Amino acid sequence: MSDYRSIRYATNGRVATITLDRPERLNAIDRYMPQEIEAAVKRANDDDTVHVIVVEGAGRAFCAGYDLQDFAEAGGTNPGIQDMPWDPMLDFKFMYANTQAFMSLHRSYKPTIAKIRGHAVAGGSDIATCCDLIVMAEEARIGYPPARVWGCPSVGLWVFRIGAQRAKRLLFTGDLIDGHTAVEYGLAIDTVPDAGLDEAVDALANRMAGVPKNQLMMSKLMINSALDNQGLSTTQQMATLFDGITRHSPEGVWWKRRAEDVGFKQAVRERDSGAPIAAEAERTLPDWQQD
Repeated sequence: MSDYRSIRYATNGRVATITLDRPERLNAIDRYMPQEIEAAVKRANDDDTVHVIVVEGAGRAFCAGYDLQDFAEAGGTNPGIQDMPWDPMLDFKFMYANTQAFMSLHRSYKPTIAKIRGHAVAGGSDIATCCDLIVMAEEARIGYPPARVWGCPSVGLWVFRIGAQRAKRLLFTGDLIDGHTAVEYGLAIDTVPDAGLDEAVDALANRMAGVPKNQLMMSKLMINSALDNQGLSTTQQMATLFDGITRHSPEGVWWKRRAEDVGFKQAVRERDSGAPIAAEAERTLPDWQQD
């Protein structure tokens, strides 16, 4: 696959670069991006000249998550929203395919580096945490705000990356962290001023690219096996199912209607402000959904 709608793919020597390419929407995830990422990862793995894969965003952000203008603000159903009563397995089939597409970065035989400037939030943080290494601009922000309402991180990697307590700290609040905190937490391997981000990632990628592909592959398979033995696959199945529930829970249904009424940007501002929403949701939902 070489014709992409939502990404760009390029190689320079032994390094392949996947660029999330929807800068006008802060590289928000549309219906094409997950599978295009997966196809690009396969392309890099099939290329004997490539040793390392870098993932970046075009413009001023890495990825702002799923495109809420399409998935939340637009009225009616879409692949992530069903009419009631909803079918959890239909939702799971759609979202798990996206989860596994992002996980192609984790399963890739060749190491993957996320280069983060701007924001890597919600589904964008899913993509980033699937990469082996994360390098952030100091001013960048990463986190999962939909943990407040309307989301559960389907790739389920937060606990594996930063431990249970810090994962709870971020997911219980939906707060974002900067590059320095991400390094402190062990999420990012390095943080540098934005102006030096390209140079820092290039240096790391080229350092790794000097290692034979078989050595890189063996090291990655060995380390990933430890995560598999800790139950990563089961965690992802549960997280993906829960993600569907969050979009069809009473609060999730209310928030979707709020996004339709006032626009997703205002709905996100309200959600992330810290103001309680459960009581408001209960007051505005039909009686049968309050039982």
